[in-house]
Amino acid sequence: MVILHPVSDFINYDFALSESPSYYYQGYCSQSSERLTLPRTAMSEAIAHGLMQHLAKDDCYSREGKMYGILLVELPNGEQRVLKAFSGLLHGCSVVEGWVPPIPGRDEVAFEEARTLAQLDAIKREILTLKQLKERQQYENLSGEFEQQLQAISDRHRDCKHQRQQKRQQICNTLTGAALTIALEQLDAESRQQKIERRQLKRQQNEVLQPLQQSIATADLQIRELKQQRKTLSRELQAHLHASYSLTNFAGRSRSLQQLMPQGSPTGTGDCCAPKLLHYAATHDLKPLAMAEFWWGASSVNQDKIQGEFYGACAERCQPLMGFLLSGLSQQEDAGTRGHRDAGTEEAGIWGHSETSSFTASERFSLSASSSVPIIYEDEWLTAVDKPAGLLSVPGRYRDRQDSVLSRLCHLLPDGMTLASVHRLDQETSGILLLARDRQTHRQLSQQFQQRQVHKVYEALLAGFVRVEQGTIELPLWGDPQNRPYQQVDWQRGKPSLTQFQVMAREGDYTRVEFTPLTGRSHQLRVHASDVRGLGVTILGDRLYGCCANANRLHLHARELDFKHPQLGQTLHLQVKTPF
Repeated sequence: MVILHPVSDFINYDFALSESPSYYYQGYCSQSSERLTLPRTAMSEAIAHGLMQHLAKDDCYSREGKMYGILLVELPNGEQRVLKAFSGLLHGCSVVEGWVPPIPGRDEVAFEEARTLAQLDAIKREILTLKQLKERQQYENLSGEFEQQLQAISDRHRDCKHQRQQKRQQICNTLTGAALTIALEQLDAESRQQKIERRQLKRQQNEVLQPLQQSIATADLQIRELKQQRKTLSRELQAHLHASYSLTNFAGRSRSLQQLMPQGSPTGTGDCCAPKLLHYAATHDLKPLAMAEFWWGASSVNQDKIQGEFYGACAERCQPLMGFLLSGLSQQEDAGTRGHRDAGTEEAGIWGHSETSSFTASERFSLSASSSVPIIYEDEWLTAVDKPAGLLSVPGRYRDRQDSVLSRLCHLLPDGMTLASVHRLDQETSGILLLARDRQTHRQLSQQFQQRQVHKVYEALLAGFVRVEQGTIELPLWGDPQNRPYQQVDWQRGKPSLTQFQVMAREGDYTRVEFTPLTGRSHQLRVHASDVRGLGVTILGDRLYGCCANANRLHLHARELDFKHPQLGQTLHLQVKTPF
């Protein structure tokens, strides 16, 4: 079976290709803590486009949406070849001619997998049978009929009651004595008889429907038990699969998925393109040069994948494996490529091989003189900037989102110097952003943020009148994966978030507020301002959370930052002027 394909099967060498990577697959080696990378270059993207042209010729590929990937590799003799892979199954098969095979391990549990899948299928059929129970339709039909009968009786009894009221008034005006008593008793008897009629129909309704309700309740209980049984079987199968799946890296080490992700992993981990491609290369003495993954076919269930678009390592399944998979891969590169990588990576932490910076006072490099981003504090260990609104803190995943505070500053650094963002501000938010210049400083500052030892103060202009002068907002925030980056209050799934606020001034129709966040949830201040359970007034310019007022920016500014300097030991208080 041919697995290694000539590059000429996918691209024509007659056109020029830029070698500037648009994305890096990356992770940290667990043994050396070295950051390991594999680029997605223009050449690998061109190869992937060639594969797309092949897929476009067959409609069956378009009907079944999934991720595909290519890996450009170098053979021991220096020749270049291409590996291609698909995620999961292709047309129901795990092994397909010309494609990289699945990671070893599934065969070892094939019998158990087949048996469990048969059990799951039987459970599925049983649940479907219980949902289609004939008593459900009978109950629905009979319940409707009784409701119609009860409504008809109610309408008739209402008319009769109105007629009796008229008769009572008439006989009270015309009859007296025994005749009046007898006439009134007849009307009362008629009323009692109609009540008896209604009670009899209700009793008949209960006698007929109650057995059906009991059957339905029993079936619903069985469905719940079967679903729990199905969940248990699925988890057990997944655990066995992950214990048997064995990944090998370029250092020759092998680990099971269970060892690599002991806290558990999502369904499908190990079946994605990147792990399959890298495992195959590592076990066949092939040197990876570049990789590219893309979506082809019908859009994904949550509509977040588009045919023909490139995507990076998925956060849940692939990214946690990257450090191990890339271990043993040579990271030699020239200075120009390294500089581009440092500026273009999506990750906030960007470090060389050394654990800490070895800069001396005479070797210190200042960013202040040439930076397009205002530097408000700088020493050999850290840098603080006043980030303008509209600029990303760190580069995004895609090519059109590479401009950021981090990339601009990294472009100014000499070779060998590094920089990393300790925290982030939303693109629309302005204010103080802290960056570390060595790994130890980054680790210590990050720990201060995680342990809530950093004091942060924000200033915002709200598009309305806030009645309360000061207080505390505490709401659980949850981000819907299908509606990112929007955050919402969710009492079941949300994580705690806490903010103190103080009204500074009321300026016409607007209110200026000082926020002190005690937790650091995504969009915390924006939700605490806009939600009715918070202040109920959106920040001016916050279109995402419903502000309709005309504004040229989000009026939210990170004004102050207090923290302990990791190296000097003293408390630093940084403050910048609010630009609105």
